[in-house]
Amino acid sequence: MVSPEPSTPALPHLRLGSLDVGFPVVQAALAGYSDWPMRTLAVRLGAPFTWAEVALERFVVQGTRRQRGRRILRPTVDAPSGGQLMGEDSPEIVDGARRLVALGFAAIDLNFACPVRKVLGKNRGGHLMTDPAAAIQIVRRVRDGLPHTVPVSVKLRRGFDDTEPSRERFWEILDGCYAAGADAVTLHPRSVRQRYEGPSDWQLLAEAKRHVGRHTLLGSGDLFSAADCLRMIHETGVDGVTAARGAIGNPWIFQQARALAAGEPWSPPSLAEQRTLIEQHYQLAEQTYGPRRACQTMRKFGIKYARLHPDQQQVRNAFVAVTRPDDWRAVLDRWYTTDA
Repeated sequence: MVSPEPSTPALPHLRLGSLDVGFPVVQAALAGYSDWPMRTLAVRLGAPFTWAEVALERFVVQGTRRQRGRRILRPTVDAPSGGQLMGEDSPEIVDGARRLVALGFAAIDLNFACPVRKVLGKNRGGHLMTDPAAAIQIVRRVRDGLPHTVPVSVKLRRGFDDTEPSRERFWEILDGCYAAGADAVTLHPRSVRQRYEGPSDWQLLAEAKRHVGRHTLLGSGDLFSAADCLRMIHETGVDGVTAARGAIGNPWIFQQARALAAGEPWSPPSLAEQRTLIEQHYQLAEQTYGPRRACQTMRKFGIKYARLHPDQQQVRNAFVAVTRPDDWRAVLDRWYTTDA
């Protein structure tokens, strides 16, 4: 059991435009991970809001015409969720945003942060950190194309690289997003070139929050525990945080953050609790993808769940070898029966 801190400072009450989120620790958009099953479990364990995984505007426009696309682009039901878009400055990105809202997503996030090479090569994602005019125009286009009751936010990095011109463009884009009508910005304080290597710059988060003042700014980067989430808020002054890699295979991070914020003790999940949740995750994945694809999808989650097991490496190897539903039950029966 983890004891509470002697004195826990009050947390800010998070709002995204007209959307009252409340508790300021939400689940980030995670490419390849934050699908409907993962977001559903995060909500069950205390996430007040979740972002769906990033989708290209063309996939949203074309995919929502098909049953498979509608099944993947699915909001959660017990807490609001937002859809994240990545695209170019074109009318299609507005169409994509409108379709996500029509599906039931409560907010739209624009991704100007993705560092994947093939994305950058198509002038999307993190490439927009090199082009303030295009980035700001996309925000303005989407904001003007949606009802003002639908919050619009933007995901940024601290720049494309660490040169002085890149830093200047970052501040231009940050100010321009709010001027174009963005209700919030989420800042991952690594450069696009840096990807996920090295520590994220929390001092920049503090500087950016002082700079934007009353505007809503959320932080991201190196949030691997509930304590990290609360520490970022207290140390930098941001209005909230988005738990990303730290939430994969660990949806308890939201439950634990709420306990820490309330000054209450909490315990890591027992193996019995882990087994129950992994079984629930698998069932949700089957509902979403069908039995065959569920096994493939869940393998990467099993690897992450294994990090909480006392025999981490052996359990990880067991999940890697899974190919059929029966294999999943065998892994759970072998490794998640007796608490250690």
